[in-house]
Amino acid sequence: MAQFSRIVELSCSKLVCQKSRRHYCPALILQTMEISEQGRAELTRLLEVLKIEKQEDFEQHRRMVLNLPLAQRREKGYTWYPVQVVGKGFTIGDRAFVTVERALPPPAEGHEQKASEHQFRGGKMVSLFSLQPNVHRPEYSGTVYFVDKNRMKIVLNAKDLPDWLGLGQVGVNIEFDERTYVEMEKALVQVLNAKKGRLAELRAVLLGEKEPVFTDMNHPVSVEGLNDSQNAAVNEMLAARDVAVVHGPPGTGKTTTLVQAVKLICETEPTVLVCAPSNTAADLLTERLAEEGLNVVRIGNISRVDEAILSHTLEVQLAQHPESKHIKKVKVQAAEARRLARKRAGREERKRFFQEAGELSAWANQLEDRLIEQMLDGAQVITCTLVGAAHPLLERRKFRTVVIDEAAQALEPATWIPITKASRLVLTGDPFQLPPTVKSIEAQRQGLAVTLIEKCLQRIGRTSLLRVQYRMHELIMGFSNQVFYNNALQADASVRDHRLPIPNNNQPLIFIDTAGCGFEEKVQELYQSRYNPEEFLIVCEHLYQMATQFAEAAFPSVAIISPYREQVQWMQSVVAEDAQLAGLPLTINTIDGFQGQERDVVYLSLVRSNAKNEIGFLSDYRRMNVAMTRARKQLIVVGDSGTIGGYRFYEDFLNYCEQHGDYQSAWLYMKGEKGA
Repeated sequence: MAQFSRIVELSCSKLVCQKSRRHYCPALILQTMEISEQGRAELTRLLEVLKIEKQEDFEQHRRMVLNLPLAQRREKGYTWYPVQVVGKGFTIGDRAFVTVERALPPPAEGHEQKASEHQFRGGKMVSLFSLQPNVHRPEYSGTVYFVDKNRMKIVLNAKDLPDWLGLGQVGVNIEFDERTYVEMEKALVQVLNAKKGRLAELRAVLLGEKEPVFTDMNHPVSVEGLNDSQNAAVNEMLAARDVAVVHGPPGTGKTTTLVQAVKLICETEPTVLVCAPSNTAADLLTERLAEEGLNVVRIGNISRVDEAILSHTLEVQLAQHPESKHIKKVKVQAAEARRLARKRAGREERKRFFQEAGELSAWANQLEDRLIEQMLDGAQVITCTLVGAAHPLLERRKFRTVVIDEAAQALEPATWIPITKASRLVLTGDPFQLPPTVKSIEAQRQGLAVTLIEKCLQRIGRTSLLRVQYRMHELIMGFSNQVFYNNALQADASVRDHRLPIPNNNQPLIFIDTAGCGFEEKVQELYQSRYNPEEFLIVCEHLYQMATQFAEAAFPSVAIISPYREQVQWMQSVVAEDAQLAGLPLTINTIDGFQGQERDVVYLSLVRSNAKNEIGFLSDYRRMNVAMTRARKQLIVVGDSGTIGGYRFYEDFLNYCEQHGDYQSAWLYMKGEKGA
């Protein structure tokens, strides 16, 4: 816990902020700034650890995907087969796209047809393949642009569409994503080799070799609707000449604060680059910034297919331009010329058609490039993922301000990608929520999971902490506040004591102890994931009792979450078969999948119950911090104190529940009695 206290201490530094409406501008004469030996060693080690992670990632992909037969890949969601081609055409640059729809297996008798789980997401590398015999080039690589239920759009790494698209037996495989590692490695090498310019100066600040500079502001801004700590953070972002760091614990309005700061920065800067680690987070920022009336252009792949996002993508904006029909027509003509060239037997005739295709493509690209430049030049904000910042369209662009949101979920090498385009940097996030995913145990041991914002909170003395949370009852907030945030947070008056509007069982914090009930965890053999059916029966019983106290229209929003995917799947299957629960507005998900969301009531099923007191995922206390801070009015945690109680974090939590919450035994629910 020492590291937690140190970061909080640094985050709570007093801010002295003053207002300046002038553009900040880096020094006109940029000094040569060689990297220190310590800094070189740190970044070189990061490169080596990244290679370890890349190798482990590939090995897992080989074991889980490459070595499996088609039927198993389909079952596990790594392959869609067969698919029907429902759309095709040409997108930005010399790239074709295909939209496919997968066929679902027939539903069991008496059940509705439901989409099975799959691993495809926007940004995933895939291959479009044909199982037709004797076809030319039966596999095309590409990237998933979006997935919408059973429909997927794939942008191919090819100028032309496959000839076999209409022949049937077409499928899509998930491929190993080497491009992400390539871009991270390129960024680290660029940072290592920078000898002068803003990148070298920012490197010195971020490595703790140079103190960041802040502009004195004579008149601090005060944004209506923001609290004091939020306004202080906005002023800090405006005053920063090098780096600003904003620490936003759960429910403190980090995104709201960031959006207001970007809006003010846009008044004095032509274009701000705003990035996040995932497509989901980048889409949310796009939507929130656009709601403020800013001209936002979303670059790259997307996670949601709705008007709120699509209308801001570069692809849609380009397609809606009056000149786009002409460009599309020329691209089709070029593709047809290439197709005819491949079919011609004579060398001169082939040469003529290829030459015609080249001239048409060059013309189309020239027109398209001009339109894209106009759109990007006119954008107040460009949004993308961290890896998306390496998009060819942004290759030659630099930005006065680069903002990285959710920086505590980003691998440090990925964070450096947009930094290479920055004159100044804003980092926001919370290192006490979910960390970035690291697949290699060795890479994690060597520090790959430690993020750049964590390092900055320790190295930079002047940072901002958002102190008021607007989500939870203060008792739900209390334990996390005590353990992670040094009691620096306070609940706003609007949420401090809000409870469920029922006379019984409306205590904000409940722990239901299954110790002594014999609810042993079980292991799913194929995936080695844990689940605990009996523990979920206690959750169900509590839900039954709650349902009797609410009229249907007034039933609160409810989430049931667990650290284990197998428990989630078990809970989903049970609820689907339970007539009393199936009609309730329930969200069931893993903790990781539920991050960023909230509900009135949250049930947390801990699952682990064994004689060896092994707790697995539960030992990641940051994951537990996320889980325990999703509820607005009531948090119900179900677990075995005998298994978890030997760990200091959970011992403290159980004590907190006894002192401030409602500590119950699962036997009350097994006997059909109501809890207090």
